[in-house]
Parts: sequence; structure tokens; C-alpha cells
Amino acid sequence: MSHIDTEIRHVTPADGNIFADLGFGPEEAAALLAESDRIIAEKLAIKESLMTEIAVWIEEKNLKQVEAAKILGVTRPRVSDVVHKKSVKFTIDALVDMLTRTGKQVMVSVH
Repeated sequence: MSHIDTEIRHVTPADGNIFADLGFGPEEAAALLAESDRIIAEKLAIKESLMTEIAVWIEEKNLKQVEAAKILGVTRPRVSDVVHKKSVKFTIDALVDMLTRTGKQVMVSVH
């Protein structure tokens, strides 16, 4: 039986540049990191906007989290995560699904 090597040899620090660690030159690594950061920021902004819409809907309807959870098709802790903007816990798709369950129509626009 062969042995699979699972030893971790390097960890890029949170403030490091994974692209530099992968061997890209300084300029290319910086450009790749900047593009990656831009894409992540855009996705987080989309999630934030969708979460805000859900939270506003809950507030406007004067719903308790347990009531909102039933309508949204999720658990009460998931509703709490939405209200507290824990965006890393959700995909854009999941948030769109929840908004659809509120009766709101989600439209995507590309510029």
C-alpha cells in the first residue's frame, strides 16, 4: 500500500500573495492578486445587497425570525445569519432563492 504525502509545507499568510507563492513574477502576481481582490469584493457587494433586501423584507412584514425561516425555506439560525450579514455562509444562488420566496423578483444586469 502506498503512502500519500499530506504534509503541509507552506501556508500563505492572510496578507500574503498566493500568486507570488505559486511562482508568478512580482508584477504579474500583484496584477493577479488585484484582479482576484476586485472579483471577491464585487461578489461580497452582491451578497450584501441581497441580504439587505431580505432583512428589509423581514422588518417591513414585522416577522419573527422563525416565521421568516418558514417562508424562506431555511432554518431560524440561517435567517439570523442573513440579518447579521454573514455573507461567507451563503452563495448568491441561495440568497436569490430566498428573495424569490418573498415574492420579490430578482433581475441581473451586466454592464
